[in-house]
Amino acid sequence: MNPSPSAKAVSAAALRQSVLDALETLKAKDIREIDVRGKTAITDLLVIASGTSARHVKSIADEVVKFAKRAGMVPLGVEGEQEAEWVLVDLGDVVVHVMLPRIREFYGLERLWTVGDRDQDATSVG
Repeated sequence: MNPSPSAKAVSAAALRQSVLDALETLKAKDIREIDVRGKTAITDLLVIASGTSARHVKSIADEVVKFAKRAGMVPLGVEGEQEAEWVLVDLGDVVVHVMLPRIREFYGLERLWTVGDRDQDATSVG
């Protein structure tokens, strides 16, 4: 499936900033970015954040979608909204994971994507 013309028009940097703005707006916790270029062809950047409850997780993911649309990017997919323990928002160059802390700890995405890195790619955001 080819990306929509609007998807091509949005720079990765603008998309990243829209995601971070959305996460900050709804007070997401423990925001981390992991640069996965060269590790996977699926995306360039993973952004992982926590919510304090299922309702908070869903609200954060909804806000990410709204901010992305305002920036001109229609999400390629959103998964997990019904249970809202882990919601994934696929924005192409940026994939956002919003999780409850216990789910985040259990799956350990940060550890999975940074294993073997000499300089740790996972960075905390404000």
